[in-house]
Amino acid sequence: MTYETLLVAEEEGIVEITLNRVDQLNAINAKCREELMDVFLAARDDPARRVLLITGAGRAFSAGADLKDGSVTEPPIESVESRWWGDFRATLASLGKPSIAAVNGMALGGGFELALACDFRLAAPEASFAVPEINLGSIPAGGATQRIARLAGLGRAMELVLFGERIDAAEAYRIGLVNRVVAAADLLPTARQWAKKLSAKAPLALKYGKEAVIKSTDLSIEDGIRLESYLGGLLRTTEDRKEGIAAILEKRKPVFRGK
Repeated sequence: MTYETLLVAEEEGIVEITLNRVDQLNAINAKCREELMDVFLAARDDPARRVLLITGAGRAFSAGADLKDGSVTEPPIESVESRWWGDFRATLASLGKPSIAAVNGMALGGGFELALACDFRLAAPEASFAVPEINLGSIPAGGATQRIARLAGLGRAMELVLFGERIDAAEAYRIGLVNRVVAAADLLPTARQWAKKLSAKAPLALKYGKEAVIKSTDLSIEDGIRLESYLGGLLRTTEDRKEGIAAILEKRKPVFRGK
């Protein structure tokens, strides 16, 4: 499909999404939110779409919410309802499919939150990160207060949210907000390589592996291990599990079908 604010390409199970509002530093407006949700839901419902890769066109990943967009001043009840029930970042995080953010430049506010909703974050050295909403008399409302705390700890989350100051890619890596810092020229090739590796894995194993890791932040160690054992037991009954064992014994690459 053709989108107004995005470039979307698909190859070998990988959906590559490029935020494409270059003149607005890929700021996210209502149309962009709508189109991202459309792509995410299509990926959720199509078994052939196995991995999502998100980046930005030009010199920014995303400058965050488009303050010129009328949706930022929507009535309170509409604002709360849209985020509680239909936030595109929550949809991305709950897809059950791996996602990678290739952060090529600034990732601010809602743009940073989009990257945080991904499972992996690769960053160019020029990338920077901030949730500056406190400077506008607000707080992040797309998951940052929760996801930063889980990735970097309460102290760093408090610092980023309440000061609203920007950090560079090296600092983001040091505190655990990004997985790798990669030279700008290698950023997309590396992200595509990661996506290709993930797309070759068993889809159900990826889904349950994600679920077990995410739930680990909410469960006691005993309940977490119980969930892990349960999900691992389910996977032992799948055709992909049999295929994985057969491939090892036959010294070939497995072909997983998500069954």
